Amino acid sequence: MRSRFSAYAVGDKDYLLRTWHSTTRPKTVAFDPALRWTRLEIVGTTGGSPFHKVGTVEFHAHYQTNGRADVMHENSTFSRENGQWVYVAAE
Repeated sequence: MRSRFSAYAVGDKDYLLRTWHSTTRPKTVAFDPALRWTRLEIVGTTGGSPFHKVGTVEFHAHYQTNGRADVMHENSTFSRENGQWVYVAAE
């Protein structure tokens, strides 16, 4: 999750697409140039150990847009695909 947040912060489309599950991956990722991601706060997790195949990450992603601070709250599902953890979808 932290690496995907960082990819959003720096606009790394290739990394985001590579770490997206093949069944839910969009064709492209669009970035809003007025939006700046500033901080990630992990609220909770489930699964995610070497023995799990599915896990979740609940987080607050802090950002600024047009000079205003705001927070996105999400609980994301991740699963293993070809041995790697990838983002599936928001719950």
